[in-house]
Amino acid sequence: MSAVSRTGDRKVSVPEILSRKTLLLNGSTEAKKITCLTAYDYPTARLLDEADVDILLVGDSLAMVALGYDNTLPVTLDDMLMGVRAVRRGTRRALLVADMPYGSYHVSVEESVRNAIRLVKEGGAEAVKVEGGERRIELIARLVEAEIPVMGHIGLTPQSVNAIGGFRVQGKTSESARQVERDARAVEAAGAFSVVLESMPRELAARITAKLHIPTIGIGAGPDCDGQVLVFHDLVGLTMGHTPKFARRYANLAAEISRAANEYCEDVRNGTFPSDAESYHSPTEVREESPDRQRT
Repeated sequence: MSAVSRTGDRKVSVPEILSRKTLLLNGSTEAKKITCLTAYDYPTARLLDEADVDILLVGDSLAMVALGYDNTLPVTLDDMLMGVRAVRRGTRRALLVADMPYGSYHVSVEESVRNAIRLVKEGGAEAVKVEGGERRIELIARLVEAEIPVMGHIGLTPQSVNAIGGFRVQGKTSESARQVERDARAVEAAGAFSVVLESMPRELAARITAKLHIPTIGIGAGPDCDGQVLVFHDLVGLTMGHTPKFARRYANLAAEISRAANEYCEDVRNGTFPSDAESYHSPTEVREESPDRQRT
C-alpha cells in the first residue's frame, strides 16, 4: 500500500461532518466539501482511507458491482456484514457508514433497530444509511435514540426500483419536487446527521442544500451539494454494463486488469513464467546428492 494519508491520524466523526455544514453555510474559508466513496473489501478500504476520503460507505450497491445482480434488492444483511467487517479492518480515519439492505428495516421498527445494532456491534459501522423520507421518520428517530447515527437517502432510492419503475431521475415535476423537499425536511427533523440526494435536478438539490442544517451528499444531484459520493467501481472503470452520466471515470482499471491477465496467460503458455529467478531452489548439498541416496 503506497498511498499516504494527508491528515495523519485524525479521525473523521459524525460531529465533524455536521460541523462542515456550519462552515459551508457561513461561507467560511476553512469550509471543505465532504468526500464519500463506496468500499466493499479490505484492500480498497485501506487505499481509500489513506487517500483522505472522509466517508467510506459499504453500500448495498455491492449487489450489482461485486455480486453481479441486476439491482440492489437481493443483497442480504449477512452479505452486508461481511463487507462491513472487511472495510472496518482497512479503515483507520474515515467515517464508516453501512447501508441497511432491502428487507432489513421494512418489517418493524424493533427488528430494524436490532439489524442496525448488528451492523454496529458485529460489523464495526459507525453509522447506518436508510433509504426513504417521510415514511422513515419513526425509524430514524428510534435509531438515533439508540445512539446509532443515521445517514438518510432520498430522491432516487434504488431499493424502490420496482415501485418507481426503474432507475429514474426524481423531482422533475412540481409535485415530485415538493415531495423530495418534504422528504429532506423529514429526514433532518427525525435526527439524521446527513442525507444523500440521488438523481435529481441540480436546482432542486441546491434548494434543499440551502435550506437544511445537515450536510447533503450528492450523487447525480449536481455540484451544489455539501459533498459527493460515487460508487468505487464507477470511479475506477470496473463497472460491467451501464454507467450513469454523473459517474465520472478517473481510471480504467478494467483495461489494465485485462492486459495483465492476457500477458500472464501468454507467459505461462510460452514457458516464460515462472522464470528461474521466480523459482525456489534446493540447497547445494541436496542438489549434489546422488539420486540413489536421495531415495533412501
